[in-house]
Amino acid sequence: MGRKRVIDQQAILDAGEAVVARLGAASLTLDAVAAEAGISKASVIYDFKTKQALIEAIVERAFRFDREHHDAAEAELASPDSAAIRGRIKVASEPPPEEFKPVALSLSMALTLDAELRSRMQKSQAETINRIIETASSPQGALLAYLAVEGLKFLEYLDFHHFSPDERARIIREIGWLVTVTPPDDKTGS
Repeated sequence: MGRKRVIDQQAILDAGEAVVARLGAASLTLDAVAAEAGISKASVIYDFKTKQALIEAIVERAFRFDREHHDAAEAELASPDSAAIRGRIKVASEPPPEEFKPVALSLSMALTLDAELRSRMQKSQAETINRIIETASSPQGALLAYLAVEGLKFLEYLDFHHFSPDERARIIREIGWLVTVTPPDDKTGS
């Protein structure tokens, strides 16, 4: 009988995120992750055979955490009306954690450069958009709200712009207002 494995995969992924935040996804190495985690390179290779497999696991975990975070926010809502978008707005009401910004920036670069990872992101976005539209009382308004939330997150997570707390709170309120808006019909302009 072999020894029981004591190295936690999540600890390796945490170390991988720390390396990505510090050096970027392109400079991530299995050696650097092993050093960050305080384990041998062989231990990293045991779970993640290649650098690409490790980056994919970091991205997949980020997707999973994002889904779980939004699901929990939805579960806390008083009404199921437009819950998918209202949960996303609730999550976006808090600015992103500073320590995750460099990870988000670097993972965005990895998504841009890797067709398979980009495909996973596209699939995730399509599922999110479909769910928002299907659960909304005003699908057009909910879609506009989603685009506004994602624009806000994009600016903040990629460290392109910082809003004051008051300005940010106003923007979140106005995005919430969009959820119930029904845009005018394109044919009539009214």
